[in-house]
Amino acid sequence: MAIQIISIVGEGGFNSLYARSVFLTQASFPWLAPADLSSRQDQRFAQLKTSLAGQTPAQASAANSLLLITFTDILATLIGEPLTTCILRSAWGNDASDSAGKEFTNE
Repeated sequence: MAIQIISIVGEGGFNSLYARSVFLTQASFPWLAPADLSSRQDQRFAQLKTSLAGQTPAQASAANSLLLITFTDILATLIGEPLTTCILRSAWGNDASDSAGKEFTNE
């Protein structure tokens, strides 16, 4: 998904979007490490992985879900719901984008 989004908004745009999503998610999960925008591309989500690994499976799942929802909501605001759904479908197949579309309509 990151590669698809970077092709649209650029590396800096993706990093800003991800950092904002983490920041907003920290309101519910303060143990979530801030996004490290200076890290190498192959280490982009290392801090997230470490933060999630230190929690119970239920807590990690809840934080990860909220982070993804926050990220896709911000992305949809930025580039529109149709393009966001297209990106999700490209990254994960039809099932994931159908579920994401339901999230958009529940707001």
